Amino acid sequence: MRTQIVAGNWKMNNDKDATKSLVKDIKKNIKSLDLVNTRVIIAPTFVNLPLAVKKAKKSKIEVAAQNMHQAESGAYTGEVSAKMLQSVGVKTVILGHSERRTYFNETDQILAEKVTAALKNELEVIFCFGELLNDRKSNTHFEVVENQLKNGLFHLPAEEFSNIILAYEPVWAIGTGETATPEQAQEMHAFIRSLLVKQYNNKVADNMSILYGGSVKPANAKEIFSKPDVDGGLIGGASLQADDFTAIIKS
Repeated sequence: MRTQIVAGNWKMNNDKDATKSLVKDIKKNIKSLDLVNTRVIIAPTFVNLPLAVKKAKKSKIEVAAQNMHQAESGAYTGEVSAKMLQSVGVKTVILGHSERRTYFNETDQILAEKVTAALKNELEVIFCFGELLNDRKSNTHFEVVENQLKNGLFHLPAEEFSNIILAYEPVWAIGTGETATPEQAQEMHAFIRSLLVKQYNNKVADNMSILYGGSVKPANAKEIFSKPDVDGGLIGGASLQADDFTAIIKS
């Protein structure tokens, strides 16, 4: 059975006090939940990762980073390495989010290097990918997604995929209030799983958790998560409210 995952990407939100409060509230809300085969992950900003790790101890909450640099160390002002994340207790990192691709010009090649560096340092990777609105309108969305996966991940041997979580995020549905229909999400997730079968084997495909990201809310989470190839969500805005995030986890 594939692991169900709800991951909250806090992006550039929450100072120290807000981080402490939100972790405390989520921790309290999910304490009594029976989270069998379900993981709860939060991704605060870099400066609050040690605090979040500390506050999440002895709870069902895992802490991830939102990004990392591909180099081990060096003259990369403002960047953070995989070893630095490991040193503060972080075991998972989000890579390839559309905002990193768009605003910071992260290419498939850069992301392939980041993935390799993360796995080398025993970090689990939540790998994000997805098409733009123009890609969807021109009916090239399957091709775009296939190329992002091939260029960013398919250099890996099959055994490395046990440390990969996939997060399909149609860019046109991130922070816009627009959401792919559950049927559109299922269609793409099934396509992604077929690519894994083709590139690797059924075992890799069957064991891969594929998350959906893009304006997931308490009102639509249950219907989206009910689809057979959707294994949870990468949540943006709704993860900043403890009650909303908890409702999505319950879904």
